[in-house]
Amino acid sequence: MIFAIEEINKNPYLLPNITLGYQIFDTCTVLRRAAEGTLWMISGGKESVPNYRCGQTGTFAGIVGDSGSTRSILMAQVLGLYRYPQISYFSTNPTLSNRKTFPSFFRTIPSDAFQSRGLAGLILYFGWSWVGFLASDNDYGQLTLQVIKQELINAGICVAFIETIVTGQADRNTPHIVKVIQKSTAKVVVVLSSNSDFLPVVEELANQIVTDRIWIATESWSTSALLSHEKFWPVLMGTVGFAVHGGQMPGFVEYLNNLHPSKTPHDMFILEFWEQIFSCRWTNFQNVGGEKSNKTYYCTGEENLRNFMMEVDLGIAFNVYTSVYAFAWALHNLYDCQPGKGPFHNECANIRSFDPWQLLHYIKTTRFKTTDGTQIFFDDNGDPPAVYDIVNWQISSTGSLEQVIVGSYDSSSAEGKTMNVDRSAILWVNNNTKVPQSKCSSSCLPGLMKVIIPGKPICCFQCVPCPQGHISNETDAVNCYPCPWDMWPNLQQDACMPRTIEFLSYGEAIGINLATIAIFSSVVPLGILGVFIQYRSTPIVRANNWSLSCLLLLSLCLCFLCSLAFIGKPQLETCLLRQVTFGLVFSLCISCVLAKTITVVIAFKATKPGTRLKKFTGVGVSYSLISLCLLIQVTICVTWLSYSPPFPEIDSYTQSTVIILSCNEGSPIAFWSMLGYLGFLATVSFIVAFLARRLPDSFNEAKFITFSMLAFLSVWISYIPASLSSRGKYIVATEIFAILSSSWALVVCIFLPKCFIILFRPEMNSKQNLIRRNHA
Repeated sequence: MIFAIEEINKNPYLLPNITLGYQIFDTCTVLRRAAEGTLWMISGGKESVPNYRCGQTGTFAGIVGDSGSTRSILMAQVLGLYRYPQISYFSTNPTLSNRKTFPSFFRTIPSDAFQSRGLAGLILYFGWSWVGFLASDNDYGQLTLQVIKQELINAGICVAFIETIVTGQADRNTPHIVKVIQKSTAKVVVVLSSNSDFLPVVEELANQIVTDRIWIATESWSTSALLSHEKFWPVLMGTVGFAVHGGQMPGFVEYLNNLHPSKTPHDMFILEFWEQIFSCRWTNFQNVGGEKSNKTYYCTGEENLRNFMMEVDLGIAFNVYTSVYAFAWALHNLYDCQPGKGPFHNECANIRSFDPWQLLHYIKTTRFKTTDGTQIFFDDNGDPPAVYDIVNWQISSTGSLEQVIVGSYDSSSAEGKTMNVDRSAILWVNNNTKVPQSKCSSSCLPGLMKVIIPGKPICCFQCVPCPQGHISNETDAVNCYPCPWDMWPNLQQDACMPRTIEFLSYGEAIGINLATIAIFSSVVPLGILGVFIQYRSTPIVRANNWSLSCLLLLSLCLCFLCSLAFIGKPQLETCLLRQVTFGLVFSLCISCVLAKTITVVIAFKATKPGTRLKKFTGVGVSYSLISLCLLIQVTICVTWLSYSPPFPEIDSYTQSTVIILSCNEGSPIAFWSMLGYLGFLATVSFIVAFLARRLPDSFNEAKFITFSMLAFLSVWISYIPASLSSRGKYIVATEIFAILSSSWALVVCIFLPKCFIILFRPEMNSKQNLIRRNHA
């Protein structure tokens, strides 16, 4: 402050012919002394005389200070009554921005409201979600704690613990605080305290060798020389925090280097400064610097400041510097007022005798640049622009602990650009360049989602797999999202993959095999038909109703071929035709078998004397029966197609990873009626054949038809549970297998014995053999 005042008084352009004076009062961080000193300054002497100013040494302009928020609040309540301007260089309590309560308070350090938002942003920037807090039990610690805690909670960050540094206790409650820190899993701790209050905690941490924590510093200790002692390096190495943005004060370092107690032997501040810098004590000044028990080295006055690493916080010093200049520029603007153009009803204030409220008006509107170009002004709340340096505590190449600037925070910047951090310049614990983690629970990988543990903060969670059909493609997902209907999660459940489209196609093994069997099988009835045509004049062919056998063989060929309609991608046309074709072809086939069976029975009965059945032994009866049976099935199918026809269907629910393309049968009643009718025809054929199996007719087919119908019914009865338990393309494959199996049952049981006799036992295919067999 003295440096700034002397610089202003030497400046011929700022307050020419006006000399600034000063009076310094040490509050000793005691509220009572702060109140006492404020009243003394207002009264103009060393006695408090309210509403009177006794001194005549000059006009009292205002007060620079105090450093502590609690003391500044007390002072501002008094100064605000008289509208005396007060500019603090280190009071950051957000309450002081209330213009109704503190109308004359200003500061050159940003409010903690800005710093709290900035620190919350810094924690979010590094991805920390589990943090602890240490806060002093004063206004600075507790009010700042409330603001930053709310900012972090709003951002989804959890508080692991909150411990209070009890400034009224000698040990500051240090043993308990260190025990809590050691037990906590939080690796990041925010300290809202002054360096002197935090010092006992750091000492205990060093004694307990707690070196794995990252400390987040506020501007009150982020550049502290007191905490930069070598024994604290293992504890505080890697600390990150906000520091007051320092400006340039040309000539200030030289000014400090030229200080010496011999030049101002009665300046107690110089003596105390000397003791702190060189850790010594004066023997002839007993009260300097308070307690001396820890200082065994005596000051000689021969110590050289130039050769000593200056442990001075120039950031705070710059705030004091700008506070003094704010008063100076406000006074200069008051002094430069043009008569008749003043702000007070066109009147100007007198520089040698002005009221405090008049200077207050000029301080509100003052705006100036320092010698290094820094723009200084106050907003409507008396706050300056919120600009901070982000510092990191590192061991320098010279082996000392330094606070290296690694970024900046400017609240006036555009959204998203308020914070700039150079990650590569930051060194953490043990010179590690990787950002340490501080989480209550490990991150949930993609494919998992977070589930809050009841009774614990939201940052403490379990990772559980996404529900079936859902995915999460980001870390620490809160929710899983369902895949589109035509997609399904991969094995890791972190991406949706196209679902397999399933239908019985010609491109897969089962489809190819079934199609090959169907085509090969369809040739067998045609081959048998060829044999029958070639040997149509032989007794065994003529005795078994030649025309019905040919029709039955043709229908069996169609039965084999109709299974091909079930293979391939379901289309509207194929869905309409496949079951209808199957039903009609098999109805024709079973009708032929039934007609052959009934023909055998009628032929046997017609041989009895006096019977009238001879007129029913002709071919017309058989074909009439076939037509009648086929007409009933046609009626069922036409009704089915008219009212509820089959249609292609996409089934995305039966199997989770597969989309099944199938034919919906439309009306289940019609479908099962069609199958039931086939079963009815087969059952009637079986019963009739079974009853006629022992008739003494030559080459009686009844026994073969009995076996064929038994096999036919067995296949289709087995098909019902098999189809109900199958899914997707296997339902279709099951039906094709039933078609092929039942068709082969008819071929094998009815025609293979005849072919065997025709081709391999021709001696049995003779009239004489038939006669012998009848006699036998």
